[in-house]
Amino acid sequence: MTAALAGPVAVTGLGALTPLGPDVAALTEGLLSGRSGVRLLEGEQWDALPARLAATVDLEGRLERLEARTLDRVQQLALVAAREAWDDAGTPAVAPERLAVVIGSGIGGALTILGQADVLREKGPRAVSPHLVPMLMPNGPAATVGLALGARAGVHTPVSACASGAEAIALALDLLRSGRADVVVAGGSEACVHPLPMAGFAQMRAMSTRHDEPEAASRPYDKGRDGFVLGEGAGVLVLETEEHARARGARVHARLGGAGLASDAHHITAPDPAGSGAARSITLALRDAGLTATDVGHVNAHATSTPLGDVAEARAFTLALGAHRPAVTATKSCTGHLLGAAGAVEAVATVVALRDSVIPPIRNLDDMDDEADIDAVRVVPRELVHEVALSTSFGFGGHDVSLVFLR
Repeated sequence: MTAALAGPVAVTGLGALTPLGPDVAALTEGLLSGRSGVRLLEGEQWDALPARLAATVDLEGRLERLEARTLDRVQQLALVAAREAWDDAGTPAVAPERLAVVIGSGIGGALTILGQADVLREKGPRAVSPHLVPMLMPNGPAATVGLALGARAGVHTPVSACASGAEAIALALDLLRSGRADVVVAGGSEACVHPLPMAGFAQMRAMSTRHDEPEAASRPYDKGRDGFVLGEGAGVLVLETEEHARARGARVHARLGGAGLASDAHHITAPDPAGSGAARSITLALRDAGLTATDVGHVNAHATSTPLGDVAEARAFTLALGAHRPAVTATKSCTGHLLGAAGAVEAVATVVALRDSVIPPIRNLDDMDDEADIDAVRVVPRELVHEVALSTSFGFGGHDVSLVFLR
């Protein structure tokens, strides 16, 4: 093991498979144009649901036949996004013992569990897939990517609900700084668009029921918001020590400067209304990066479009940043809520915003909530002139994760 390092690490590769399209370019174009990936689910299996909106991904032609048959959808999404990120990084030449993978997921192989339960009930135990267990494991996405890349420095799976993808990136930062790896492939993946989880979220009154206007359903900070829209997808970053990236002449999109993790200890699903835990994660991330509140020029907010969550997060910004008001955007207004993949996809979007010096607008923000005291980017993109951006992610259970990226 090499000596522990300090400071930022390089972001050399980006990958994303989202409801806005098959790659990072499609995600970027969709966010900048304010395009929505939300649709109304139609068909017998969906008709009885009280909330029938979702943002789904097209995997057509992206997988080999064996991958399509033996991997759960959450693993498939992670693998496709990781391949894009790895290629974008220039397929780094790194010893397997110096390469690690961290892919988070809030739920894991839910579609396999639910589908194979039906097989067991209808056809009996001998019809159950021999691939059932590796397909349903929460660590399946990380294991799949680790096997594909030959990673031997560790394969890890944070499971912290909607903060899982962001926590994976925070862990990757620790792995690089500790000297345990030279390169880490990190991110999040989720695929659980299915009647059962959707019914459960609907029973919590957490999901939007704006069925007559699907593309207007996800509306962070808007007075008319009525819940989130369930999405699926994956986001992956290739992170390297500065020394390793420099030695191989890698292109650097941006740098990960710090991470902050905290917890609410308030309620299993509701956020702390004061935003104190979220604020602590922001403060810790800035401290880790050696920065202050006034350094931050942009925030890619968690902003799920729930009545309680958006206001609590806005209060957290005030607690952590004081009177300073960076420009805020909300990726979920276009993609829906990708649960365990959300933080990773939003980290990708944050890196692109810094790299290209442009902040995407928040879609559907027509009537700003008076309780959200933020500088929201609305209608059209805004130039990003600052060198520092935050990405915030919060999850059921009171998980709070903030990431600081540097141009």
